[in-house]
Amino acid sequence: MEVLFFFDRLAEREDYRQLLRPRGRADLPEVGVFADRGPRRPNRIGCTICEIVSARGRELRVRGLDAVNGTPVLDIKPVIRQFLPRHIRQPEWGDRLMAEYFSS
Repeated sequence: MEVLFFFDRLAEREDYRQLLRPRGRADLPEVGVFADRGPRRPNRIGCTICEIVSARGRELRVRGLDAVNGTPVLDIKPVIRQFLPRHIRQPEWGDRLMAEYFSS
């Protein structure tokens, strides 16, 4: 399932033109706000794909949601394979960033 949510606990950045390193890591290049999936975005909307573990009434339990517990959910959509990109290109530093993502 794809979840759209609102980053409600973060202040907005003062200047979105400033280049930043993903997750503050010195070994990664400085990139613009739309080249990073960080939470400090102009619209403060996040999205991620996660797995449904259980559903009970209006409560869903999920695994792999990239949001803090209690974050307001804006929408939930099914993941449909035909809507996913067939060929994903990403810079090599993306693999380095994600190699330790779920272990941190």
